[in-house]
Amino acid sequence: MAGRGNNDAQRARQQAERARRYAARTAWHEGRTRRRARDNVIASIAGGVLVVAAIASQAIHAQATAPAPEPSPTSTTEPTSTTEPTDGVTPTPTPTGTPPSAE
Repeated sequence: MAGRGNNDAQRARQQAERARRYAARTAWHEGRTRRRARDNVIASIAGGVLVVAAIASQAIHAQATAPAPEPSPTSTTEPTSTTEPTDGVTPTPTPTGTPPSAE
């Protein structure tokens, strides 16, 4: 009968060892799940910041490299006053030798 009692103790030790390993695996799996979720949040935030930075960089670059052209002063010619009176008749253009084709 002494052997039977020893067998029960061995069985209890094995069961305790299995329970310990199961608890360790469960804790490890839950830790991995939390780490993956945390990593996904961090990656999403970093990606969003990267996209916003790229858009801001392009906007700043576009403003810095292509400023609006500034108008440059040009010389204006003043009309000359004629001393001869005009009769209000405009000169007619002289005709050329060939009429334009009607194509």
